[in-house]
Amino acid sequence: MSNEDKSSSTSVDHASVNDQDVLARLGYKQEFKRDFTRIELFGLSFSIVGVVQSIAAVLLFSIPYGGPVGMIWGWFTCSFFLVFVGLAMSELGSAFPTAGGLYYWTFKFSSPRYRKLLSWLIGYINTSAYIAGLASVDWGCATQLLAAVTIGSGGRFVPTNAQIYGLYCALLVLHAIMASLATKVIARLQYFYVFLNIALFLTIIIALPVATPREFVNSASYAFGHFENVSGWNNGYAFILSFLAPAWSVGGFDTSVHISEEARNAPRAVPFAIMCATVLGCLLGWFINIVLAFHIGNDLQAVINDPIGQPMATIFANSVGPKGTVVIWAFIVVTLFMTGMDYLIAGSRQIFAFSRDNGLPFSRLIYRMNKRTQTPVHAVFFCAFLSLLLGLISFAGPVAITAVFTMSVVCQYIGFVTPIIARFVGGSQFVKGPFSLGVLSGPVATVASAYMIFMILVFLFPASPVPDEQTMNYTVVVVGGTILLSLGYYFFPKYGGMYWFTGPVHTIEDTRREGSIEKRSEKA
Repeated sequence: MSNEDKSSSTSVDHASVNDQDVLARLGYKQEFKRDFTRIELFGLSFSIVGVVQSIAAVLLFSIPYGGPVGMIWGWFTCSFFLVFVGLAMSELGSAFPTAGGLYYWTFKFSSPRYRKLLSWLIGYINTSAYIAGLASVDWGCATQLLAAVTIGSGGRFVPTNAQIYGLYCALLVLHAIMASLATKVIARLQYFYVFLNIALFLTIIIALPVATPREFVNSASYAFGHFENVSGWNNGYAFILSFLAPAWSVGGFDTSVHISEEARNAPRAVPFAIMCATVLGCLLGWFINIVLAFHIGNDLQAVINDPIGQPMATIFANSVGPKGTVVIWAFIVVTLFMTGMDYLIAGSRQIFAFSRDNGLPFSRLIYRMNKRTQTPVHAVFFCAFLSLLLGLISFAGPVAITAVFTMSVVCQYIGFVTPIIARFVGGSQFVKGPFSLGVLSGPVATVASAYMIFMILVFLFPASPVPDEQTMNYTVVVVGGTILLSLGYYFFPKYGGMYWFTGPVHTIEDTRREGSIEKRSEKA
């Protein structure tokens, strides 16, 4: 039986089988320890969303595109569509909970003629999304940590790009070490991560209203109705560009999918984690933006151009003073550090799964499970190393690193929208999992797909309507280069992927073959 035939027969009713059986029906043997509970899986997804620390990292990209209106109503509008994306992804994750996630679904649902190529492309695009996502998180963590030093020094210390990159590399190494820990340790850490994220959220929404001097407190009409566009684009398009903040913050809908082989009752735990993290992240993020809009003051240019370089840090400094800001900022840095660790964990599982199916160079080396921790340590360090290389783009100029932020969103959306559409147009039968939208599946998928396709186009436009080498949006170069390189590798004469990549390899057959050999040996 071919891989295509076997793939078409893997849909099952998950209600009556356990996790190992579900994974076996999808074609894979159990290699991870299933130590993640439903709450812990949610904790990992919620930690990656991050809310406060994520907003701190991207506030610089939302204030110029509408000011308070962009912050509050841009977030609200984008969140409406993000829930649709979460619902569509939850339905797929419930039916097919495997670490391969997007590229596996793409192969499953696409027509036999194109499924290998599309699966290959989505595998590389999804891998690139995690490399870029990890790079953007750790770069944000490095800049925010050095912003705390700037605040503590009274503005005397201003970090250079080389210093930021050096700290960025150190953070990647630390994350690689921590992400290589045993699954049980990683799972238990999520309780602390959730607690710290909620505590930080409560601290912000309480401290700012209490401590902010009156000259920095805005009226409700200003916070909810003042539109200030300093981007150069027309007002309508500037408002749409404010979507980058929520789209980057409330992303990673597939992170829990990639951890599904380490989760208990995965067909139910995965959609629970996706929807809880999405809805809670959108809601808490909206509250944070409202509080910030009320206490940002009315000189937005001063906030954007402050030497600290971080608008949220400037808002805190105006409200609670330098010492209070350093304390709050320390917690933001810690939570963003935790976000980076969890992002690397999810990305390494995607890389592990893709190498398991022989999709990556050096797949045999990457597809190795550490015997002591039972985690894919080689995949962890492979992902961290590629993020380290991607960070070198920062030396091209201050705007160039923005491409890393937008690249992570664009690659994610390409990876999400492909299997969602393929499910309805590829001709394969879809057998639902425990989480199902029923008759609403089509409408939800349509709204989610339309939103993502539109935003992919938006995020490829430059930050300025008259771009030069400093304001050019390099996302189109980086994403386009990723696609062209993966296509070139696939069609490369004699040695390209088209000659040997077969899609999901169904490793469960290897286990059965090994078992039969052992039984024959015992009989002999």
